[in-house]
Amino acid sequence: MIRGRYWLFAALPVVFFAGAALGDCPILDRIASKVVAKYQSASCEQLWQERAEGQGKPKPEEEQRLVKFLREDAQARSEFFSKVSAPIVNKMFECGMIP
Repeated sequence: MIRGRYWLFAALPVVFFAGAALGDCPILDRIASKVVAKYQSASCEQLWQERAEGQGKPKPEEEQRLVKFLREDAQARSEFFSKVSAPIVNKMFECGMIP
């Protein structure tokens, strides 16, 4: 039974990249939704603290993989940013993080 689950982990990146290449990727949508929810639910104090603590701190492996993927796939990057940009910039503006 355990061995049967390994194929799922091996297939997940293939499904992710294939879906993103087609422009309809539920995983990318889910990640974008999580990012937006994080910013919308966080207080300004939390965002300022996270920003200060994050300077020079290594990123989690999952985040590094996402960034690498977005650097390599312009279509997925455009789709991701179109979903997260407005809510994040709006929250940062409200918190005085950008002029």
